[in-house]
Amino acid sequence: MKTVVIGASPNPGRYSNMAVDLLREFDHETIGLGLRAGTIRDVDIITEWPQTIPDVDTVTLYLNPTNQKPHYDLILGYKPRRIIFNPGTENPELMALAREQGIFVEAACTLVLLRLGNY
Repeated sequence: MKTVVIGASPNPGRYSNMAVDLLREFDHETIGLGLRAGTIRDVDIITEWPQTIPDVDTVTLYLNPTNQKPHYDLILGYKPRRIIFNPGTENPELMALAREQGIFVEAACTLVLLRLGNY
């Protein structure tokens, strides 16, 4: 199960960093896309986001809605099974676009889902 973390940060105090770390702790294949290069555990943060990523199960967002807008086509183009909108990233416009494409939308916290075993 492959997860793409959008908004991944090399700063260990950021929730996106904690999410990548915990995803790897739970042995999830993880890709980090961010603005600044760095490494979280064994995951290199990619700053030049690829047009396609095969076999994406989950996209988990750590970008606010304003910063999401330029990336709608990429996010939806990854064709994930679901998109998790972490607290502060909820975006009715992108949620509606995702649902129209049959993508499951979840307003939740990736860290909580993982810790509760509900990921």
